[in-house]
Amino acid sequence: MKIKSLIIVLFVSCISQLTYSQLSPSQIKQIDSIFISWNTPNHPGGTVGVMKNNKVIYSKAFGLASLEYLVPNTQNTLFNIASVSKQFTAMGIVLLHLQGKLSVDDDIRKYLPELYQFKEIITIRHMLHHTSGLRSLHAMLGMAGWRGDDSRTNADLNRFMLKQKDLNFKPGDEYLYCNTGFMLMVNIIEKVTGEEFSSWMNKSVFEPLGMRDTYIENKYSRVVANNATSYNLSKEGVFDREVEFWGYVGSGNMHSTTNDLLTWSSNFYTQKPGWEEAFKMMQTIDYLNDGSLNKYAFGINIDSYLGHKRVQHGGSIGGFRAFIGTYPDEKISIAVLTNFSASSSGSKANQIAGILLPKLDGDERETEKKHNSSKQINLSNDQLKKYENHYWNDKENYARKIFLKNDTLRYSRSATNESPIVPIGNDEFQMLNVTVDLKVKFIINGKRKSMIVTEENDQSSTFQGFESKMPTREELLSYTGKFYSQELETMYDIYIKNDTLSFHHARHGDSKMKVLKKDVLEGGWPLLIVKYKRDKKGKVEGLFATNGRARNVWFKKQ
Repeated sequence: MKIKSLIIVLFVSCISQLTYSQLSPSQIKQIDSIFISWNTPNHPGGTVGVMKNNKVIYSKAFGLASLEYLVPNTQNTLFNIASVSKQFTAMGIVLLHLQGKLSVDDDIRKYLPELYQFKEIITIRHMLHHTSGLRSLHAMLGMAGWRGDDSRTNADLNRFMLKQKDLNFKPGDEYLYCNTGFMLMVNIIEKVTGEEFSSWMNKSVFEPLGMRDTYIENKYSRVVANNATSYNLSKEGVFDREVEFWGYVGSGNMHSTTNDLLTWSSNFYTQKPGWEEAFKMMQTIDYLNDGSLNKYAFGINIDSYLGHKRVQHGGSIGGFRAFIGTYPDEKISIAVLTNFSASSSGSKANQIAGILLPKLDGDERETEKKHNSSKQINLSNDQLKKYENHYWNDKENYARKIFLKNDTLRYSRSATNESPIVPIGNDEFQMLNVTVDLKVKFIINGKRKSMIVTEENDQSSTFQGFESKMPTREELLSYTGKFYSQELETMYDIYIKNDTLSFHHARHGDSKMKVLKKDVLEGGWPLLIVKYKRDKKGKVEGLFATNGRARNVWFKKQ
């Protein structure tokens, strides 16, 4: 037995050295150095895997899977991969489409007739692309009074969705990340197959693709061997348990290993026989209603990094962070799974890519940065001051402030979040210190000012200038009262104390509010923005509340 064990150890060691021989000692050292901090005493960490040409060329584990019991992470440790799960749900839909059992262009009410008949048709394709307009689970339940540590399941979502009478936007108009759509796909898969989602996915996707250590978890309190525990670094510098209370499936809560994810992702460049059409369809990207391109395909992002095409997705739940990126032209995949919230899994995966990928002269982002820096023009402070103002985005319900500071215009999102913008043309500015290419265009017509912010994918947001005024006591009083949402079955009380508006909710407590502009208030979570509706006589009828992925939820004044 000892001889056999020794032979096995030597065999594994040889395989490891053979695999690692595809990396230079310098590359191995550089990758190792990215994760030095994860190997400090009493520190969580994760696992890292790199595959090239269908062979794992780097696979290591760092830090502890359990701080309580000092159990180290290994290459076989399981992690909750959070929203990385979405691509597997999408594959389930793709398989059923290719089998002729449904069409991605079907109206979702064909399978979910109990849902409200919205004015516009929502298709499965809309949900796959995050263009459905459906309100997202966490934003909606947060507004309904649910806290972050409340368990939430598919059954909870289904119950609340039956009461929804409006959408965030017309389907196909926008991309807005939405867990709801991927959770409803679970209902569709179960309706079409007649089987329970997790068992069908295991039989139809995981097993055929050789993913032996991947499973769907719909009960977060279940004990499953070899799973890491997740942690969050507190303000005091201590790691606390961070339980993933969200017990839903379809949009998250699959557990896996880096090896399984690398096995999966290799199909984006070399498909397993019989899976060619499915993985090709997974990479379908479509245009929005206005003709602009949406780079989110079927559960995956299609983008580029360092000039190389990339298929990628990240995930976050509890203290778990996950990222997997595949570079199909180079046949390279990188997976980083971690069990603490400050791990920066995506950033570290990018660092690995920077070590392994050749630098291309056609790196779009670097070329654009050089181009922008050469185009910068000089304007005097007097010229810059004419753009100063408050600006309101009525479509997405948020405000921005443009102001001059240290001879540079600033684009302010909040008191602690601002970016400099520099002039590059006639009323046109380039935003600096952001991860995407953003341009700001001002339109000034007398005293009227507006602003258009355009992203590198040509998607734009329009803002109208407004004057910020202190409200009168009478105006403040008109905003007070009790407001009830039938859709969310919850009540908010807006009141004045010490000349300051606040809202109260039984589960969220109290939060101060401020008036941004007439009939538009800003508050804390979960009433980030409220817009009042008045009758013809000016009397308040109610308000529309927005908190990001749930827009304009109606609350009637009682």
